[in-house]
Amino acid sequence: MGRISIEHVAAALRKALSLDLPQKVTLMDEIHLKQPNLLASCVVQTKLGADEHTVELLLNILLVCYLAMRECEYEWPTISKTEQERQLGRMVGAVQFSEQLTDAAAADATRAQYIAHHPEQPLLALVAGQCTQWLRDLQSRKAEKESDKFVMMAAFNLVDCIAHAPAQRRRAV
Repeated sequence: MGRISIEHVAAALRKALSLDLPQKVTLMDEIHLKQPNLLASCVVQTKLGADEHTVELLLNILLVCYLAMRECEYEWPTISKTEQERQLGRMVGAVQFSEQLTDAAAADATRAQYIAHHPEQPLLALVAGQCTQWLRDLQSRKAEKESDKFVMMAAFNLVDCIAHAPAQRRRAV
């Protein structure tokens, strides 16, 4: 079982949706201090071809992820660039493995197993839903770009980094 529950994710989403711009900026400043590499993985997307709206999508996903981390009873270490690269490599390997399977049912089963065994399923579901909605919007506007795959990888890598980080229970004060 994960450390971030569906209730934590729902509370984080409600909180993120209620924030005004100055509150979002304050929260981004906090993220910059506590999780600078996660923030950098979002803002770097402009260099890979993402537009402002797409980076805003990633920043909003990061806001909700960070708020969900704060909602639960765990404290996360700063996630390093090395850890981000390691998690990205794991994710790319899993995707490539499932894509190389010639049996479609086996490929689907492999993806289903990845989801079923993910340590932070509620957070994964949120990000998958946000990304699916974003991709549908791009498709309806015929605005897909090659850089979209990097955005997807960054969004899912946020979840994987959070899921596999060695968070510690907060001590009662």
